Amino acid sequence: MRKLGLIGGMSWVSTRTYYDWINRLVQRRAEPMASAPVLIDSLDFRRLYGLHEQEDWQRAAQVLGDSARQLEGAGATAIVIAANSMHKVYDEVAAQVAIPIIHIAECVGKRMKEDGVTNAALIGTRNVMTENFYRQRLVAHGIDLLPPDMDNVEQLNRIIYEELMLGKATRNAQRALKTMITRKEQDGAEAIVLACTELEMIVDVDANVLPIFDSARIHCEAAVDWIMGES
Repeated sequence: MRKLGLIGGMSWVSTRTYYDWINRLVQRRAEPMASAPVLIDSLDFRRLYGLHEQEDWQRAAQVLGDSARQLEGAGATAIVIAANSMHKVYDEVAAQVAIPIIHIAECVGKRMKEDGVTNAALIGTRNVMTENFYRQRLVAHGIDLLPPDMDNVEQLNRIIYEELMLGKATRNAQRALKTMITRKEQDGAEAIVLACTELEMIVDVDANVLPIFDSARIHCEAAVDWIMGES
């Protein structure tokens, strides 16, 4: 198996999810006693929270780039960034290493195209929902995305940063997401993209009114494809 590098800590909840899913998938594909060969650099999220100005994002690109170089130097053959929003600096980080960085939105777009989905609603943090760096990757795979509802954007941002990233999953948050997804169905969405790695805490991915494309789960599956030499 090939060694994977994981840039985590954004949040620790997400990193835990990645480590759990990657190992479960490796165990399923290899043998019961198998464990995934993973190098984890868990960053201090205080250094990467509340980024607004261009210089803030330049600093974030340097922090993630330093992490990527360390993982490469330690023997990682590919890297995953365990956070949707930090893919805003994907190009800058990828340019700092010689090994591939598996892009989460590319994985999601490819899966949706394979499944024949052409219309969806994107749910995640404010920058993922409203900026182009993530949306354009899905559009390039033929996915027509509903425009973001700004009321939903602000409510989601609060739930993600004030609850989920602290490890809290409340009934109110679950009800809020269920309502949002139901309304997206009424607006004509064929599917939902969970473009926040913590949202699986409050959304039933396998039983919902619409097909759910969980970015974290899909990303982990692509990471395991790499580990197993299948990509």
